[in-house]
Amino acid sequence: MKVRAGYKIAYDCLQPTPMILTLSVHPSRRADLITEDRLTIHPFVPITEYVDGFGNICHVIRAPQGRLTLSADFLIRDSGEPDEVEPLAPQLALDTLPVDTLVYLLGSRYCETDRLSDIAWSKFGRVRKGWGLVQAICDFVHEHVSFGYEHAHVGRTAFDTYVEGRGVCRDYAHLAIALCRCMNLPARYCTGYLGDIGVPPDPAPMDFSAWFEVFLDGRWCTFDARHNRPRIARILIARGRDATDVAITTSFGPHTLASFEVVTDEVTNAEAALS
Repeated sequence: MKVRAGYKIAYDCLQPTPMILTLSVHPSRRADLITEDRLTIHPFVPITEYVDGFGNICHVIRAPQGRLTLSADFLIRDSGEPDEVEPLAPQLALDTLPVDTLVYLLGSRYCETDRLSDIAWSKFGRVRKGWGLVQAICDFVHEHVSFGYEHAHVGRTAFDTYVEGRGVCRDYAHLAIALCRCMNLPARYCTGYLGDIGVPPDPAPMDFSAWFEVFLDGRWCTFDARHNRPRIARILIARGRDATDVAITTSFGPHTLASFEVVTDEVTNAEAALS
């Protein structure tokens, strides 16, 4: 299948403002691109591209004073298959984990393992290790947290989400990640595109999505506590310890979000014939 994806985001800057942008499709999906995922900036400013320590493609710019618009529009191939489910995937003993996964066992800015450890073990300590344990955590978070865009708050942590019982997709991911780490499961945060493909359309405006991956049976497996079901056509942008590492824009100065549009739609046969 083919998916059209992209965004148009505008900021108003009070003064020239350096920014780090993490908006490009992840290198693991670049081979699937049909058309170029090209970052367009208006007005034009010089762009420096680099790959960060987590393997994500980032860009550094100096936004001018006034309105800055970022956009991209591209086509990408997808298998059309839902997320894999491996109920028998085992959890590896901590001392046998690859060393590059160990950082995803530690607490981070939004995932306070120290504050959630006793809670995690009291709720999940008797659950059989492996895929079923991660699924039990997803089930709990999905039921415990009430979703609503009005609940969005940039400072909400996993512990806050547990106490408040509300949030948006990043909060679901943070809480599930923190609980997994407490149970000795390496877990990392993912952000990207996830359209209403294979599910009833959501009337709310499209946004980027957050999910997470857990290291089981020697590989990273996809989980989604917000939707809590296998989904089709996830397009990964970035991975990290939590949302700090994969913010779409990290600004080093005052700015205001002026507009925000995200598109993630399946391309029909008729549309594909015209493209």
